[in-house]
Amino acid sequence: MKTPRYKINELFETIQGEGSFTGQPSIFIRLQGCPVACSWCDTKHTWDIDLNDEVSTTVMASKLEENTQWANMSVNDIIQWIDTKGFQAKHIVITGGEPCMVDLTPLCDGFESKGYSCQIETSGTFEVKTTEKCWVTVSPKINMKGGYKILSSALNRANEIKHPVATQHHVDELTDLLEEHSILNTPIYLQPISQKKRATELAIATCIKNNWRLSIQVHKYIGIE
Repeated sequence: MKTPRYKINELFETIQGEGSFTGQPSIFIRLQGCPVACSWCDTKHTWDIDLNDEVSTTVMASKLEENTQWANMSVNDIIQWIDTKGFQAKHIVITGGEPCMVDLTPLCDGFESKGYSCQIETSGTFEVKTTEKCWVTVSPKINMKGGYKILSSALNRANEIKHPVATQHHVDELTDLLEEHSILNTPIYLQPISQKKRATELAIATCIKNNWRLSIQVHKYIGIE
């Protein structure tokens, strides 16, 4: 069986600033590649997979800024890289890009066998392939430029749904999506886009009205990655 490899754009240790794991020390694994094309995306450097941007693991280890470079790494490569860095966090966040473009089961299984917990952050536009233990955060990207539809299978696998909002239109889109797919008991987080006052006030009011939860991107307020 061929050993799976993953296109890694970033590997770094920080504090999770969103959703249920807010405040959790975490190791972020950012994968390259995303066709969804969200207008407010803050990681647009991860969208395209250019073979000319492939670099060695050694180069990746010294990467200090956001760019389109990525390293093609096996599960063992990633685990060894993290061990070399001496990271202390035991929670893995797999993000992107769109991580669910690939099967994440081997990656999550590899970390879980080492005593880590795993979390995936996905747009819900691709089938979620992972372990049973993995925590899945679906941030549904509705009617984006890429034209991808939100999958029922992704929403039903979600342990939490985290939705960016700026206007009432975004709230209405989420409400319609939850009704369409009969999502009743999954925790719902609203996340104001770019910490704007109007969006934050809307998110607070909507959370109170619907008994949803607020996600305010703590990492951006305290100035960490």
